[in-house]
Amino acid sequence: MRIAVDAMGGDNAPRSTVLGALAAIKENPSITVVLVGDEQGIRSHLPGEIPANIEIVPTTEVIMPDDEPVKAARKKKNSSLVVAVQMARENIVDAAISAGNTGALMTAGLLYAGRMEGIERPALAAFIPNTKGRVSLTLDVGANMDAKPLHLLQYAVMGSLYAERVLGFERPTVGLLNVGTEDGKGNELTKAVFPMLAEADLNFVGNVEARDVLLGNCDVLVCDGFVGNVLLKAVEGAASTIFSMLKQEFTSSLINKVGAAILKPGLSRFKKRMDYAEYGGAPLLGLRSPVIKAHGSSDEKAIKNAIASAARFVEQNVNDIIAQALQKNHTGESE
Repeated sequence: MRIAVDAMGGDNAPRSTVLGALAAIKENPSITVVLVGDEQGIRSHLPGEIPANIEIVPTTEVIMPDDEPVKAARKKKNSSLVVAVQMARENIVDAAISAGNTGALMTAGLLYAGRMEGIERPALAAFIPNTKGRVSLTLDVGANMDAKPLHLLQYAVMGSLYAERVLGFERPTVGLLNVGTEDGKGNELTKAVFPMLAEADLNFVGNVEARDVLLGNCDVLVCDGFVGNVLLKAVEGAASTIFSMLKQEFTSSLINKVGAAILKPGLSRFKKRMDYAEYGGAPLLGLRSPVIKAHGSSDEKAIKNAIASAARFVEQNVNDIIAQALQKNHTGESE
């Protein structure tokens, strides 16, 4: 299996991407990682003798975090991000990963990989940890600010299959993010899609309120991209603030420092459960080729786990299974 990694994408690139690739092939020698980007920068973090399952594809351009996504994806065709996606589309590699500009990756996915047949709007998924010790796969979290009922139904089908095949959840539960749990709650969009989800071949559990997301009331949480992005950033901000406040309290006095030392193992486990690096990259579901978005702050571990996620995506033939499920649920493109 061959997986392309945008070696220049992310805050810590290319060091994090190269070291993550080395860790990934050590963990799974059957994977070949193709590092795409500035050759000199990539080689500076590789050992003298490059492993046989590490390849380099040189490029001359880099899409920066503050670049305008659509313009950058169209103009910088020799950028590491675009070339990695093109390689996936041309079947030179089985999947592509980038920790770079999210908007540019989504645009490149649409322009160069293309949508799966029957998919109107691909969705960006994200993992939100919960108190049950697993994650809620949430989509869409920003690929499309507006959505139609059909789009949310397609998100639910794709998310359910990804949760089952890649995350290993048996018959994953699907929830609709809403302002109340009662049937008939919400705006026009949620009211329209609720019966569609209930009638589909899904393990639909109904509406889920935002305050219950971290309780793990569902394995797959469906919403439009505007709401999903607000939810994701609110959760990330809350987690960051909690850790910051705990650190202040535990270092404020000698007694608190002693208490912190006693609680350290438990706090470490809690932090690990909330760490995005543990869950690898988030899939862009609905594209013809597997494309994974890693967190912009990804370190070596996050890149390694993103590569592992991409490998499971390919091994489980997720795209083929999604296509079959869309036909079964009659969720093809609207007229």
